Amino acid sequence: YLSYLPYNLTSAQNRVIADIYADIQLPIAMNRLLQGDVGSGKTDVALVALLAAIETGLNGSILAPTQILAEQHFQKFSAFFESLNVPVYLIKGQMRKKERENILEHLKNDIPKIIIGTHALLEESVFVPHVGLAVVDEQHRFGVMQRMTFKTKGNSPHCLFMTATPIPRSFMLTSFGDLDKSIIDELPPGRIPQETLLIHPSRINVIYEECRLYLEKGKQIYIVYPLVEESKKIDLMAAIEGASFLETHVFPTYRVGVLHGKMKPKEKSAIMDDFKSGTIHVLVATTVIEVGVDVPNASVMVIHHADRFGLSQLHQLRGRIGRGKGGAPKCFLVTDSTKEQSKTRLEAFVSTTDGFKIAEYDLKFRGPGDMLGTRQSGLPDFKLADLILDEALLLKARTCAFDLVKKDPTLSLPEYGSVYRKYEFEYERLFKGKVLN
Repeated sequence: YLSYLPYNLTSAQNRVIADIYADIQLPIAMNRLLQGDVGSGKTDVALVALLAAIETGLNGSILAPTQILAEQHFQKFSAFFESLNVPVYLIKGQMRKKERENILEHLKNDIPKIIIGTHALLEESVFVPHVGLAVVDEQHRFGVMQRMTFKTKGNSPHCLFMTATPIPRSFMLTSFGDLDKSIIDELPPGRIPQETLLIHPSRINVIYEECRLYLEKGKQIYIVYPLVEESKKIDLMAAIEGASFLETHVFPTYRVGVLHGKMKPKEKSAIMDDFKSGTIHVLVATTVIEVGVDVPNASVMVIHHADRFGLSQLHQLRGRIGRGKGGAPKCFLVTDSTKEQSKTRLEAFVSTTDGFKIAEYDLKFRGPGDMLGTRQSGLPDFKLADLILDEALLLKARTCAFDLVKKDPTLSLPEYGSVYRKYEFEYERLFKGKVLN
């Protein structure tokens, strides 16, 4: 596989692969979290790890959060693995009954294979035997229970959890303290950092004029609208109407496409295929493009109402541009917000393309979410602790926790009675059942 690649892996990628290979030699299941900024090459690492499972006669599976990303993985993996005679299958939500039954039948045979899927992989009817390695892509997009269900599919397989959303150290120690960590901390050579500019809506015509210059050079453009839960209908109409206006009044000589989460999977796939092929020049989209969309010719992104996005979300979106050669990529954040906090957040984002710095800013401004539960956003339910100010104390607490589990794995000693009761309470709250002794 490596000899087929038209480029060499970075030293960071090779280091992470060495970490994974060391893990899978052990008699216990790997549980490794792989962090890597947008475009750092996590997929290549996952491919090599999956091939390690294939070499030992086992299957590999990869779980993706969106159908667009799952289909993109399927296309890329199939192209690479055809010459290696490794079959690749895709399981997704909306499939013809006969096609689905045919794939499920293929999964039962003993030929080592790779299975890619969306949440459909988690369904009880999907049985994937002999899984040696399970990869969860964009793991932060899945709930705790979904990740646990995926792990049970293969009888305790090695697990690789990947994320392009850098996780602050304090959040990492608290929420992912039981995982080994690897970081891809360098980008492939030749990647040009995106220039990010904060723009008032009154200057939007100037921005669109610059977009036209990029289009004349043969480049493509993303124009992003927010889609927030409280006002989905209003936001969706804004995106659709925005696309109509752009097509009629701003880019009349270019083809404008629309992509949003309410579309049928076939419609989404058709739009993305047209954008990848260059048939669509301007793609108006909601955050459905946030994860995994890879179109090297896209060089400009305009994000409307940028103050309504989280910083990590903006970082993911910005990572969709600058993946190809030629021309400095530009990201325009359009906002008329006068709120001091919004201005401070966006100015912090504009100041850096370092995902880890952005994650620290995001933690500071928004809070990390409920660490022990399934809630993914909002402030943690801590009465005294501050994850940023109390990091030194957090490290001590983590060390004590590991020492305690080593000394008394079942928490059966009398002096740990209160700890066990707290554990029992949280277990029953999360998993709706009694602790199994």
